[in-house]
Amino acid sequence: MNIKEIRDKSNAELEKTVEDLKVELFDLRFQKATGQIDNPMKIREIRKTIARIKTVLTEREKEETTNG
Repeated sequence: MNIKEIRDKSNAELEKTVEDLKVELFDLRFQKATGQIDNPMKIREIRKTIARIKTVLTEREKEETTNG
């Protein structure tokens, strides 16, 4: 998910996406621990996506406090 797709979504959608990604990240970490993971780089990708989403949410929150 690129930054443009993230910025196009609402805050509620982004929060739901973060929750879904956290579940997927947990599953991937479990697979890694048991040696069943197919693509270990997927963990890194999901962590970065979560960080991007949280960054956009923080930017929006700061914008609301300065404008409102």
